Amino acid sequence: MTGSFPVPTMPAPPVSVVGLGQLGGSLAAALVAAGRPVSGWDVDPAARQAAEDTGVEIRQELTGVVVLAVPLPAMGTALTGLRIDPGATVTDLGSVKAPVLAELGAVHGDRYVGGHPMCGTERSGHAAVDPTLFTGARWALCLEADTDLRRWLRVAEIALAVGAEVVPVTAAEHDDAVAAISAVPHLLAAAVAAAAGQAGPLALSLAAGSFRDATRVIGSDPAFVTALVTGNAGPAAAALDRVRAQLDRPWPELVEDGHAVRVADAGRRTVRVPLDRAALLALGRAGGAVTRRLAAFVEGWVPDRA
Repeated sequence: MTGSFPVPTMPAPPVSVVGLGQLGGSLAAALVAAGRPVSGWDVDPAARQAAEDTGVEIRQELTGVVVLAVPLPAMGTALTGLRIDPGATVTDLGSVKAPVLAELGAVHGDRYVGGHPMCGTERSGHAAVDPTLFTGARWALCLEADTDLRRWLRVAEIALAVGAEVVPVTAAEHDDAVAAISAVPHLLAAAVAAAAGQAGPLALSLAAGSFRDATRVIGSDPAFVTALVTGNAGPAAAALDRVRAQLDRPWPELVEDGHAVRVADAGRRTVRVPLDRAALLALGRAGGAVTRRLAAFVEGWVPDRA
């Protein structure tokens, strides 16, 4: 069985990053720092220059693992005009997975592995590049029924190389989860900011830490936020309905329950998981993550609430 999988001692494939803004540029810079061969491309000459300054080779020939770090609306056209190795694995960093899986999976088949690192800030562009951006972050990596597990592992190795922890998920599971913890916070931040604006100049002049923290993410590029919430409209609407139901509860109960969830501190229990789709997905569904790639299995952790 182990002979059919790439093992950590095999040469790591090169990585080609398309889109060298905050996420793509940070990934490329982190991989360079980790000693991985990295090339990249961006339509913006300034982004190309900034990446080249960090040690990224700028070219339009893509091979190994090709990472699409472009806005969601550009996923389908990101490779236009570029030359891609027919055997390359294609992954992406998009914040919505089911629509991207439908679009890119139709073109690349089992060569495509959907991904989404749960990191980033309200800043954008190559000026926001940070090679430590992925350290300690969760990186959702889609494992569908027809995903090539060998390619999935190669993408997982990239995430692990830059300090992230890999969470195996399906695209549908990812979108449901991210609607609750990303799309809804962006919408609520927008609502809080807009309502404060309606309250008038006095309210805004008194705004301090609570307002700043509650509205930070809506400082992101509006086009990014719009793509995030509209691209995942069904799960986002369902998640928002759950929030509305919470707001209808007695406020003391709501505050107490919300506080309990926010400050809960589960420990971690180390586990080893075989290279098996069902076992990997069970790890993700339990709230765990992969932290290390070994030969015939992976090592990771699950929450320990005992």
